[in-house]
Order: sequence, then C-alpha cells, then structure tokens
Amino acid sequence: MKTTKLALLLALPALLLAPATAPAVPAKFFGIAPQTALGDTDTAYMKAARIGSVRWPVNWATVQPTPGGAYDWSSVDAGVDAARRRGLHVLPFLYGVPSWISPKPTKLPIDNARARNAWKAFVRAAVQRYAARGVHTYQVWNEANFFYFAFPVSTGRYARLLKLTKPVIERADRRAEIVLSGLFGDPDEGGRRGMDAADFLAGLYRVRGIARYFDAVALHPYAFRVADLKELVEEMRRVVVANRDRGARMYVTEMGWGSENNVRKVAFEQGIKGQVRQLRGAYRYLLRKRGKLNLKGAYWFSWKDVQGDCNFCDSVGLFREGIGFSPKPAWKALVAITGGRARP
Repeated sequence: MKTTKLALLLALPALLLAPATAPAVPAKFFGIAPQTALGDTDTAYMKAARIGSVRWPVNWATVQPTPGGAYDWSSVDAGVDAARRRGLHVLPFLYGVPSWISPKPTKLPIDNARARNAWKAFVRAAVQRYAARGVHTYQVWNEANFFYFAFPVSTGRYARLLKLTKPVIERADRRAEIVLSGLFGDPDEGGRRGMDAADFLAGLYRVRGIARYFDAVALHPYAFRVADLKELVEEMRRVVVANRDRGARMYVTEMGWGSENNVRKVAFEQGIKGQVRQLRGAYRYLLRKRGKLNLKGAYWFSWKDVQGDCNFCDSVGLFREGIGFSPKPAWKALVAITGGRARP
C-alpha cells in the first residue's frame, strides 16, 4: 500500500503537467471542409482517422436554378449521405443566390419580398430534408465579411439575413444549432469589399438583440503562421466576451495551408514541411485552448487538392488530387493528433 501511494505521488506532477490528449477530445471536434465530391471511401478514411465532422456547401443557385422550379439536391445528397452512413456529423452552410433572384450571386436575398420569400422557402426545404438525415447544425452563409461571397459587405445586411433565417430553421428543426457565417480572419480588403472578422462580429453585436439569432460564431483564420492564427482566434473570442455572450460557442469552420513552396504567390502556401508544421501548431494550440475559447470544432480545408478553384486550392489538401488516395505528410501528422488510423 505504501509503495502504491509513493508511486502515485511521484507520478502526480507529470500527470498535472501533461497536455490534454486526443482521446479526451470528441471525434466531432476534428472536421474536414472538402472541395471535392465525397464517396464512401473518403468517409471510410475519415472515420478510421477519427475525424468526426464534414462541412458541406448547400448552394441555393445550384439547388434551384430556375424560378419556382423543383429543388435539385443532387449536389448535396451524395456527400451528406456518405458522411452520415459513417456516423459523421455534417455541418451544411447555406449560401448563394440564383440568377432569377439577382444577377449577382453575392447579393444577400433581403431586398425585396420575392427574394426573402424564396430564400425562406429554400432554407425550410433544406432543413426539413437534412434534419430527417440526422443533421441538426446549420451555418448561415459563407464569409459574409468578404466580397467574394457577400457584396456589399455589411453587418446590417447580414443581421437582416439572420433575422429572416433563424425562425425558419427553428420551425423546421427544433433541435437546430445555428452558426454564424465563417468569417475570413483578415481579408486584406476594406469598405464594401471586406472587413476583418473581429470588426465584423463587433459590428454585428451592435445590432440590438442579434445574439438571440445565433448559437455559435465561426472563423476562417487563414494566416501566414500559427502565431497569426492565434491572434485572430483570440481576438474573436474577446469580442464575444466583451458583448456579454460568453456562452456562445465557437467553430473554426475553415483553416489550412498549402504544400506548394510559393509564399510569393500566396502566404498560405508553406511547402510540404511547412504544411505539416503549421497543421501541428494550429491543432496543438486549438486543442490546448478549446475550453477557454468554448471551441467545439476545427475543420481543415481541404481534403484533396484540386486545380483552378482558388489560389492555393491546388495544394491545400491532405491528399493529392485524383480518384486515388495519395497522402501527404500532413495527413499522417493529423492522424497522429486525432489518435486514429491512416487507412480504413
């Protein structure tokens, strides 16, 4: 008995100093934001790796390309169903405007009754369809603080969209969690074209009563280095706390670095070793601080490389482009963090 007590006392300092390990973290915390189609083999790799979440686009313009036409969910169903068959959590983000509403797909659908009613009908149909498949978390728009997805950038306009959307989601799914648009951390644009994430969130909170219209905030902290990511994340949390909304959850719904060694082209490309280094540093920080940040999930962008989508999409994947599965060193690094397996 004395020997056992002595051993425990000697071990106690090491236990107190040890960092939180991946097995203590819900698999749902680790997510992927794919930029390519998903099938059963993709989700089998995710499940084996102890990745528990997939973020999936639901683009209104694709789902309903003609006025009053039937909804075509084929661009959504395959990915959602592949994920749900493996028991993965799905986070759909609802966005986009069809050309019969506006020639500009980035113009939020709030300016006339036709746009508002059609948006609400689309949201209702999407939530009813995917709640029946076990989906209960929904993200309203994508990068609403950046002209690439929303123009003009305006906290007031986005607040109006939230106020339109939340009641529709909640009536269709009483279990729903509503997540704000993932905000681009530092879009390097100003005025109507862009606003830093923390500034946008602070402006949103200035809309009276707006905190009632969402459950969680979301960030896309694309950054040159992990130190910059930390600053973006913590600044976001400070805004939440300063607005007496401490209970609001946080998600990092996109983050990533490319494996090409071309920093002059885009700062997010760090080379093969740099991609590994930044991935490890980002996840170690987020796991260590997840309690303080009330952080519920972190999604890596992206699953596989793809050409021609964005200026670093060709190298940001954990796997190389193609129908096969050719992993990069970053994949093994992530699996080591999740505590899973590299292959099904």
